[in-house]
Amino acid sequence: MTHPSHGRFVWYDLMTTDPIAATAFYNQLIGWGTQPWQGGGMPYTMWTTSGGPIGGVMDLPREARDAGAPSHWLAYVGVTDIEATCRRAEALGGAVLHPRTDIPGAGCFAVLRDPQGAVFAVYSSDNLSTDEATPPGIGQISWHELATSDLEAGYAFYRDLFGWEVQQEDLDMGGGWMYRIYGQPGGLPLGGMFTKPDEMPGPPCWLYYIAVPSVDEAVARVKEIGGRVLNGPMEVPGGDLIAQCADPQGAVFALHSKVPAGEKG
Repeated sequence: MTHPSHGRFVWYDLMTTDPIAATAFYNQLIGWGTQPWQGGGMPYTMWTTSGGPIGGVMDLPREARDAGAPSHWLAYVGVTDIEATCRRAEALGGAVLHPRTDIPGAGCFAVLRDPQGAVFAVYSSDNLSTDEATPPGIGQISWHELATSDLEAGYAFYRDLFGWEVQQEDLDMGGGWMYRIYGQPGGLPLGGMFTKPDEMPGPPCWLYYIAVPSVDEAVARVKEIGGRVLNGPMEVPGGDLIAQCADPQGAVFALHSKVPAGEKG
């Protein structure tokens, strides 16, 4: 039987050039707490919410800096077998950037790249939640968005690897730009995918949305504490608000606030 967490996003790491400054930024913006992790040799601090840890912050590894990688967020998808997942990813045209690595007392992980170039990670542990997925709350990651060079090829890769399915008919965003919502079979939507337009800078990548009480208020706060607003705020289908931002170290993230059901048009 497949573990309930297979194919679900389970952890989020911020790899940054300045962990201390980045921690202060997100603490002021989102209200996350922190908790030192004592299980490894490299300094690592976990992000905590009222529901428990959701990820961590660490120094951007030297080899990543030397390769030109900027500060960035990395999300981990739960799997039942790291080695099998890595082999399958390679067979599908992806690549293993960092092979299976054990975390004493926690589990193991690997970092992968899909065939179009977007980077993500996989994680396996006996301690993953067996609960059914619930709607994300304030301070949690509410949406996982893939901007890719080929929507059909990108979706096919992740469908094979994680069992994701299309949740509804693709949304026509105008100008031939189609947006696909995906998720686990019978479960809540996990996020969206789209073929990024030519004018959108950068290579294919993942973007993670943090749920906040008010995007408008959060955007103002981003500017006050040294971050940048890249796009938005803007309304999306259903009436919710989003904005894409960058923290002071350059890591890109997004904000999302839901509009109460009674206020939606």
